Amino acid sequence: MFPHRHRSRSRRLGRGQDRPDPGRRRPGAVGDIHAEADRTGLSPDQRAAADRACRYLENNAVFVHYDKALDAGWPIASGIVEGTARHLIADRLDITGGRWSVCGAEAVLTLRAVISNGDFPQYWTFHTCRERERLCPAPDQAESDLTA
Repeated sequence: MFPHRHRSRSRRLGRGQDRPDPGRRRPGAVGDIHAEADRTGLSPDQRAAADRACRYLENNAVFVHYDKALDAGWPIASGIVEGTARHLIADRLDITGGRWSVCGAEAVLTLRAVISNGDFPQYWTFHTCRERERLCPAPDQAESDLTA
């Protein structure tokens, strides 16, 4: 059901050829989705979601070049991106009753990203040095007149 497995179909759609007729079974990923939706007897809401996915693939076939991305060795990583967003954002900010200012949410998300990347020890060293400089600035020796 992955679009990149139907390269010739996506190429024809990208050139405006072989536009699918809604009344017939469509080859490729879209056809697979429709066939599975028909076979499983989805509810109207579930079927609407499947139809939206099919419309997206049909309408964006000219932009969806999974075959080229995979040939170039690029990852198709929407699942990775969604998982990261869930881990960084939803797990912390979507708690019941939680309220966040933009500034507070950004600070928490930045810290979660630093921890998740394994960069916390280096960050903490940097942070404590900067805070020490901010709170206890070194005296300006150039302007001090020493008297004996």
